[in-house]
Amino acid sequence: MSQISNAIATRENNAEAVVRQHKDDLTLVLPSHVKGETWMRLAYGALRSNQQLMQTATRNPGSLMNALQECARLGHEPGTESYYLVPFGNEVQGIEGYRGVVERIYRAGAVKAVKAEVVHQGDDFEYSPDMDRPVHKPDYFGDRGPIVGAYAYGVFDDGSTSKVVVINRTYIDKVKKESKGSDKPTSPWVKWEESMVLKTVAKRLEPWVPSSTEWRREQLRAEHETAVERTETRISVPGPTPPQQPEPEDDGPVEAELVD
Repeated sequence: MSQISNAIATRENNAEAVVRQHKDDLTLVLPSHVKGETWMRLAYGALRSNQQLMQTATRNPGSLMNALQECARLGHEPGTESYYLVPFGNEVQGIEGYRGVVERIYRAGAVKAVKAEVVHQGDDFEYSPDMDRPVHKPDYFGDRGPIVGAYAYGVFDDGSTSKVVVINRTYIDKVKKESKGSDKPTSPWVKWEESMVLKTVAKRLEPWVPSSTEWRREQLRAEHETAVERTETRISVPGPTPPQQPEPEDDGPVEAELVD
């Protein structure tokens, strides 16, 4: 086989070709706010820019498709800080990043701001359950020391604060240990520890704030149904006309006995 034929065969059998074959399946999962063509170009670009990712995905295309389907379902851009595509051994693992979690919270439409910060050993930090939100004074120009924890909360449209979530170093290490391949050089825990800590605390915040587009759809549906009910109440609709009783038929004279 010639070099040109080998190049064509390689191109048609690599991971990018597999993604192209399943283009319709992937774009069908995407939420309405994501453009399919743009999303697909980002997926191709993520593979082309990372040779190790391309090789792993070519050896195990099923793991790549699982990661991309999850990425599409969440409405994230593949190969970005919202959703990482990371080669682990012989498979591709999809990892939602901190930015992705926050994007989903904002997308729901109920929270106008998300506050999430890591706390270092040298920071001034104070919080108790009776406080509306933590008091955190980091020394950005000094030696802040290692990360000892993190916190997060949401601010709703009316200015009220959601539940404040606080995690310590013990919990962070537990989550890191349970993360697959967290000790490998390619792991986001090694390359972007602060981002992974922020993601961990943001995930803990999720149960306390709406973070799904389905929630927003339900809100719009409820508002629509309420508006329809109010409209129907204002409009006077005549009730049904009661049926008329039929006239009795005349069967002729009836024989009877006259009684005093």
